Amino acid sequence: MKALITGGAGFIGSNLAQRLIRQGQQVVIYDNLSRQGADKNLAWLQAEHGAGFTMLLADIRDAEALRRAAADVEIIYHLASQVAVTSSVQDPRHDFEVNALGTFNVLEAARASGRRPIVLYSSTNKVYGGMEDVGVVEHERGYAYRDQAQRYGIPETYPLDFHSPYGCSKGAGDQYVRDYARIYGLPTVVFRQSCIYGTRQFGVEDQGWIAWFTIAAVTGRPITIYGDGKQVRDVLWVDDLLDAYQKSVDRIDHAAGQVYNLGGGPDNILAVWTDLGPMLEALMGRKLDITHGDWRPGDQRIFVADIRKAEQELGWHPQMSRQEGVRRLHEWVVANRGLF
Repeated sequence: MKALITGGAGFIGSNLAQRLIRQGQQVVIYDNLSRQGADKNLAWLQAEHGAGFTMLLADIRDAEALRRAAADVEIIYHLASQVAVTSSVQDPRHDFEVNALGTFNVLEAARASGRRPIVLYSSTNKVYGGMEDVGVVEHERGYAYRDQAQRYGIPETYPLDFHSPYGCSKGAGDQYVRDYARIYGLPTVVFRQSCIYGTRQFGVEDQGWIAWFTIAAVTGRPITIYGDGKQVRDVLWVDDLLDAYQKSVDRIDHAAGQVYNLGGGPDNILAVWTDLGPMLEALMGRKLDITHGDWRPGDQRIFVADIRKAEQELGWHPQMSRQEGVRRLHEWVVANRGLF
C-alpha cells in the first residue's frame, strides 16, 4: 500500500511513517517543515530508514502540489495543521488557510485522483467547544463531570460548538471530511483526538503540554501554568493512536464515513499540573518552580473522551497507562536532551 502523510515530519506523522516503513509500505511524507522539531524528526527518519520513504517539501495550501502528491496513493493520513489555539487567536487567517483550506485541498486532491483513497483526518476534541451546559464540579486536585451520564466521557453525539478560530478551522475540516464520504463516496474517517503524547514530540508552551512540561523540567526552562492547573484531560500515548488508525484501515468498509473520539478515556485522565507536576517532580527528584497565568480562550475545565464507539467498532483499546507513558516520555527527553 502506498501512503501519503501530510505533516509526516511532525510528532504523530514521524511515528506513523516509521511504523508504515517497517511494515514495508511505500511512504510519501508531505511537509513544509514549519513546525518546531520537524527538521529533527526528518533527520531521524533519514538516519533510521535512508531511502525508505519519499520526502516532498511542500505546503498543504498548495492545491496543485497536493494533487500531484495524491495522484497514485491508496491512503492519505491528513495530519498537517496549525495546532495552537493561542496562535489561531493571534493570526486567524493563517489558521483558516492551513486547517480549513488545507483540508479542503487534501479532499479535492483525493477526489481528483479517481482512485478513492482512504482519507484519515486528525481532528480535535475542541470541536465540542466549552461545553458550558455540562455540569462540572471542582475537587481539590481537579475537575470532574457532575452528571453520572458523563461517567464514560463525552460521546461523538455531543453537539458541535466551535470555540476559537482553531476550533472553527479544525471543525470545518472535520465536517468537510465527513461530508465527502456522504456526497462523493470517499472512504474518509474523522478522529476527534484528545491529548496525544509520546516520543518525537517537540512540545511548546502553546501546544503539547505533557511534552512541553517534561522538556522544560529536564532543561531547566520556566514553566507557566495557565489557569489553575486543575484542568483534566484524558491522555493517549501515540502508539495507541496509531493502532486506532490502522484498525480503521483494516475495517474501512465499516469505518468509512464515521467519526471516532480517540483519547485515553476515563482510565487515563490527568490533571494538567496537580497530577502531572508531582509525577515529573518524582522523576526529576526535585521540586519544580512554576508561575501562573490567566486562563486561555476555549480552555475546557475538563474533557474526557467517551471511547466506547472506537472500542466496539474498531476492536481498539488504549494499552499505555498514563504513569508508564509519562515515564517513557521523560526517559526519551533525558536521552535526547541535546535536541531541545
